[in-house]
Amino acid sequence: MATGAVFGQTAFLLSIVLAAGVCAYLYVSGPSLPLRAMHARSVSELHQPALFRMVRELSTSARLPMPAIYVSPTAAPTAFATGHGPAHAAVCVTVGLQELLSEDELRAVLAHQLARIGSRDTLTASVAGALGAVICGFAGFGYLLGFGDGGARRSRVVDAMLSVLAPVAGALIRLGVSRTVDYRADHAGALLTGAPSTLARALEKVSDGAARAPLPPEPEIAVHANTMLVCPFLASDRMGRIFRTQPRVDRRVARLQALTS
Repeated sequence: MATGAVFGQTAFLLSIVLAAGVCAYLYVSGPSLPLRAMHARSVSELHQPALFRMVRELSTSARLPMPAIYVSPTAAPTAFATGHGPAHAAVCVTVGLQELLSEDELRAVLAHQLARIGSRDTLTASVAGALGAVICGFAGFGYLLGFGDGGARRSRVVDAMLSVLAPVAGALIRLGVSRTVDYRADHAGALLTGAPSTLARALEKVSDGAARAPLPPEPEIAVHANTMLVCPFLASDRMGRIFRTQPRVDRRVARLQALTS
């Protein structure tokens, strides 16, 4: 409406078409963006038999379709689920997570991710992350403004735009994804495995592991941090503070331990 008021009816219609295109992109591409950001690759049961066995058993217990399974080569220990819903979902774990956790702990983490799939939290998280990625991606237009004095000016323009757009993207993600999602998934995942203390132990190990091997605080990764098991960045990182959407691990652990009493 603002575009139409300033530039006329033609611009108004073009803005509607553009908005519709962005919405379509968010819905179609949203689930694949975190997988691409983490350089994840689809794996077969031949290469990951134990992982497939755990996911299949948990999916059967939860009465969910078997999701696609991806593995990211990063050393940072984390996991996330993405997809439009149970019928089109994917679960991704990193190599660092597989090396850090025991089989029981990894099973508990997978149960948490399947709980998010079952409650369709993955759709909200995927679209919110995609929207944040689109906003940060607009910073690339800063390069179009960098003429005259060359690369130095372009760098300053892009840095300035990112400093403004990244917090906006983070705010959108926080609005789109409530911290209660993790509490709910912890509870449902613990009930699925029947071992709340195992998930609590896994969360503590992953949190410690993330402090030792954090993900780089890059915008294309940070906008999807809301989908991950715990915040994968250092507490001192600016991006880590901006995009922190998960509740504190000690509070999640306390709630899980309360289930065993």
